[in-house]
Amino acid sequence: MKTMKKSISILLALLMLISCFGTASAADVTEQQWNDSWNAQDSEYLAAVTMFPGSDESERYVAWYSESADGYVELTSSKGTEKIAAAANAAPEGDYRLSALITGLTEGSYSYRCVSGDYTSETYEFTVENYDSFTALYVSDIHSSNNDESNANRLRDTNYNYNRMLEKAKEKALSKGTTLDLIVSGGDQAGEGLRCEFEGLSSPEMMKEYPFAIAVGNHDRKSVGYKYYTAVPNESETMNFKSYIGNDYWFRQGNALFLMLDSCNTSMPGHYLFMKKAVKENPDAKWIIAVMHHDMFGGREEWLYSENALLRLLWTPLFDEFGVDLCLYGHSHYYSVSNVIYDNKTVQGLAGASKIKNPEGTIYLSSGAINNLAPLLTDEGEIPPIGENAAFTFLEEEIIYNLLDFSGDSLTIKSYTVDSDEEFYSLEIEKTGNQGGHQLRNSKPLVKLLFWVTRIVNVINNIDMYNRYKEQGFDVSLKEGLIGS
Repeated sequence: MKTMKKSISILLALLMLISCFGTASAADVTEQQWNDSWNAQDSEYLAAVTMFPGSDESERYVAWYSESADGYVELTSSKGTEKIAAAANAAPEGDYRLSALITGLTEGSYSYRCVSGDYTSETYEFTVENYDSFTALYVSDIHSSNNDESNANRLRDTNYNYNRMLEKAKEKALSKGTTLDLIVSGGDQAGEGLRCEFEGLSSPEMMKEYPFAIAVGNHDRKSVGYKYYTAVPNESETMNFKSYIGNDYWFRQGNALFLMLDSCNTSMPGHYLFMKKAVKENPDAKWIIAVMHHDMFGGREEWLYSENALLRLLWTPLFDEFGVDLCLYGHSHYYSVSNVIYDNKTVQGLAGASKIKNPEGTIYLSSGAINNLAPLLTDEGEIPPIGENAAFTFLEEEIIYNLLDFSGDSLTIKSYTVDSDEEFYSLEIEKTGNQGGHQLRNSKPLVKLLFWVTRIVNVINNIDMYNRYKEQGFDVSLKEGLIGS
């Protein structure tokens, strides 16, 4: 059944492409349509309907902004129509962010609409596949941004770039004989953490059709918009010293466990306990994928060297201990893939490799940005240096996206540029059994000591965030930032 559905999807995609021939270019038409829709700024745009993952493929969260605290999702399938009540979270702007958890999903097609007060959304469709195999789109540093005095249309333009990337990725997956099942982002979804930036982020149609799994970035936490925008499953209960706006959480997609980590939070004991609990609760997970914001092995940005060295010291022991196969991040805006890393150093080189079997550590992938592309040269006119543990880098001023194909014993990474539509990197990771080539060990005593020091650092950071949010006029509690709420 899945093969048939994919074949039909490919055929439809080809027919759509053929229909564009002999007319104005699809990109020009799409941009004009985007601008016309954007300028309307109607209730549908302001509601910012977004789909997020639930605990596994049988669940989805749907969230939207509402003037009313009462609302529901009307879900329609082959079994009929049902109403799913939404929970309300009071937003600082005086309205609400509603979220409804859809459960009991099985393979098939669905449609839904959001209803609250006088608002009824458009009807959106999504499909639940058989997740013996699936494809995830990975991006980072979307930077839906309203912060550019020289460009009044900055928010519109940054999200046009995002939408264009999403459509390219969807078409690429179809052309390869598969479908997208999940969108994963490694932080900095916003520029200043503003609500309007998250509204813009939600404007692409695909944000309402595919679960959107996001990690916290340093730009996201510049204001409180992220906290009210998201709806996440399995949120950490171990982060006694957590951030104001986010927290670690996990979800399953097929045989992969995704650990969504807040690397802006330096309180490492909480991260350790969260990962330990998540891995213990998913003993059958073949793949363990960590997603966070901060780049550790890519290099390129000299001002990040000392920060990256500290992050490597703190995070890599956790990834070693819990057998993380792949860590996805961003932050530097430069694309790179590391060698196989264990004990904070290269244990297997990947330069020139297209396949590796049972790697004996973790592979780290830093994706390029969707907006605010990294410069090709330093201020001194030199090529930015790469990290000593990097196996492959891509230095082009182009928008990048990555398709991760999970199928049986294989995880294949394929990276593309939007404008050229060309694949520039591919790596297949084969893993026999759930353990693969990982070696497990306990954290070093020095690292354990540093973990406790990081709690103090996080308290200092949260006091700074408290002062920032108070200056912005938000009603926040110092207690919430120091010990959680």
